[in-house]
Amino acid sequence: MKRRDFLRTAGAASAAAAVPGWLTAKPVEPRRILILGGTRFIGVHMTEVALKRGHSVTFFNRGRTNADLFPQVERITGDRNGEIDGLKGRQWDAVIDNSGYVPRHVRMTAELLAPNVKQYLFVSSVSVYPNFSVARDERSALAKVDDETAEKVDGATYGALKALCEKAAEAALPGRTTALRPGLIVGPEDNTDRFTYWPARAARGGDFMAPGKLSHRIQIIDARDLAAFTIKAVEERRMGAYNIVSPPGMFTMGALIAESLRAARTLSDPEPPPRPVWVDPSFLAEHKVEGWSDMPVWIAPRGDDAAFALTSADRAIKAGLVISPLRKTVRDTLEWHLKRPEAERTKLKAGIQPQREKEVLAAWHAVSTVARTA
Repeated sequence: MKRRDFLRTAGAASAAAAVPGWLTAKPVEPRRILILGGTRFIGVHMTEVALKRGHSVTFFNRGRTNADLFPQVERITGDRNGEIDGLKGRQWDAVIDNSGYVPRHVRMTAELLAPNVKQYLFVSSVSVYPNFSVARDERSALAKVDDETAEKVDGATYGALKALCEKAAEAALPGRTTALRPGLIVGPEDNTDRFTYWPARAARGGDFMAPGKLSHRIQIIDARDLAAFTIKAVEERRMGAYNIVSPPGMFTMGALIAESLRAARTLSDPEPPPRPVWVDPSFLAEHKVEGWSDMPVWIAPRGDDAAFALTSADRAIKAGLVISPLRKTVRDTLEWHLKRPEAERTKLKAGIQPQREKEVLAAWHAVSTVARTA
């Protein structure tokens, strides 16, 4: 068997191994599910799982994005910012809110739907924790914002507003809410490019900058794993908060780079071949190369981020969360990326810009040469 054929076979085997057993089991009684959003990224994957399991789905959104997706799904047109009358008087078993960012919007929809739904699942974030100076679990205190009426969502307010959204949902439906707290959501259809950057950069070929050490831990969640857990929580009516992340130590930056190289060689075979150059965090900081933005997925483990990749996933794992192999997620992401329009492939929304990367690598090589000859 040729090496490339072997890699493809191995990738298919890992994909099969990632399918949760319950997905192939007989579905429970069909649920009526309302998705607030539904036509982009995580909503697409959630809808696919729900339909596969025999549930009925209704979308509530503005009808502006991917309006041709899932023609069999009922649609109610409206806007979270007050235009929600289309939801009045309707009954659903569960509501999946994956488009709530400010508590006012969540409060309005949750209060309107409360008399007629059994479960409200709010897609929150691990950013609800104030910092990651220590490892966090679902019992940890949540972030706070000085002005709880604020609606400007940015890096300073995002997590605290998500925490208030959770609180608003629970106030409207006490004992009937599920707070799903994912980490970095990755995989096909993710146009933020935060994870996509790495397999895409490997596929471009040549020397590229890799941050820190191979052993640095990372935490992610494949959107399809999040979707599967969400629908499982609907079927089992699981309430409470769940951190939806890969277990601490399961994935490392070294493994992400290695799988990106493997996927690139298998799917695009770039020339020159991709070669990671591992750069010390202090050098990156000195040259203002930022973790998470310039170097997506990764943050230097120190200070308030010392335990950034140590968030507990125990509760979700015990409740049935299945984590896809990193190889599958990376390969599927690159395969999707290579089919995107050229403009999206060539100008990513995350990751260091090519010319800037070239300059910093040149400076790193110069320092390394001096160190070797000293």
